Amino acid sequence: MHFTSEQRLDDGVLEREFTLGEIPGILWTPASVPAPAPLILLGHPPLGLRRMYPRLVDRARHSAAEGFATATIELPGSGDRPRWPAAEQARADLRRAMEAGEPVTDEIIDALILPLVDKAVPEWQAALDALLSLPEIGGPVGYSGGVISIGIRLAVVEPRIVAAGFFAGSFVPRAMFEEARQVTIPLHVLLQWDDEGNDRQAALDLFDAFGSKEKSLHANMGGHTGVPQFAGDAAAKFFTRHLK
Repeated sequence: MHFTSEQRLDDGVLEREFTLGEIPGILWTPASVPAPAPLILLGHPPLGLRRMYPRLVDRARHSAAEGFATATIELPGSGDRPRWPAAEQARADLRRAMEAGEPVTDEIIDALILPLVDKAVPEWQAALDALLSLPEIGGPVGYSGGVISIGIRLAVVEPRIVAAGFFAGSFVPRAMFEEARQVTIPLHVLLQWDDEGNDRQAALDLFDAFGSKEKSLHANMGGHTGVPQFAGDAAAKFFTRHLK
């Protein structure tokens, strides 16, 4: 891990950009909290860190106020990373189907999500190795948001992640439902009831499939970007409960 820049935000949070091989990332640590701090990995959709930065830094600041360090990495084929033609074709097929009002087929969803999961999860694990080697970062570790299928795979294969907060707002391949049954860590799942891009019944079926003994579903009225502030507060309490 190589740090490339550092700045202190106005609330005292330390923001450091880093690279891990070819993978860019950002680490935020609280201004004053006993080290080592618990860590939350901030997932996000494959839109690029620059585009997602305002939302990510807002989440990081709220987490820092609760005493958590947070980190994120650029997903494969996104941002300034090398182009990924297969992923670009899958996104184009998705846009074409949605603009035409056609059903989004399992083939489109599989092509869009499964290769991304296969590539991104080992990168998240490598980032976690590097982050936990820093003296200011410790366990336990949580995962929050992002492409839910990436979170599912991480929850299954990464024992250092002890709790996860998922946003039921992305397409889920059928194969991931079987992996969801293998998830056993505590889960906090947020669902926007009127999410225009989300199959509500599929989201409910996925929640039902999770094998966790402790899992809670928090459904709010509104579309994809209409998440109320109190929903974020509830997620923060969930991580405080399980990471401290």
